[in-house]
Amino acid sequence: MSLREDDLDRAARNVRLDEAAIEESYLLASGPGGQNVNKVSTAVRLRFRVAVAQFVGDDETRRRLLALAGSRATAEGDIVLLADRFRSRERNREDARDRLRRMIAEARHRDPLRRPTRPSLGAKRRRMDEKTKRGAIKRNRGRPMAD
Repeated sequence: MSLREDDLDRAARNVRLDEAAIEESYLLASGPGGQNVNKVSTAVRLRFRVAVAQFVGDDETRRRLLALAGSRATAEGDIVLLADRFRSRERNREDARDRLRRMIAEARHRDPLRRPTRPSLGAKRRRMDEKTKRGAIKRNRGRPMAD
């Protein structure tokens, strides 16, 4: 069971990024922006070096983070995010960092261990009684028998 959307947002706000593990480069973006697109490098390529990051997490969290990144993870163990949804460099930069925070928050999340339980004797009896009653109802739906 993964985190709900609002729980993920709340957890992502508490994630602190290690600036030493982040490299940002800017490139020309396609999409909205008019002539601005041809003149200003507004798209952001964020590279996050998972191996050197000092965020709170163990090796299991790092492994889960790389698995969550999927095709955005490189062979060196970096995560590369491209943000070009917005017309300004600053908004694209924040968008990339927010997406990284959400990914880290999701990787940190652990589902609670499930303890297997058994139904009580009373629950088993109630279930069987209900099945018997239901079967009798269905049995009586047939054609009436001739005497």
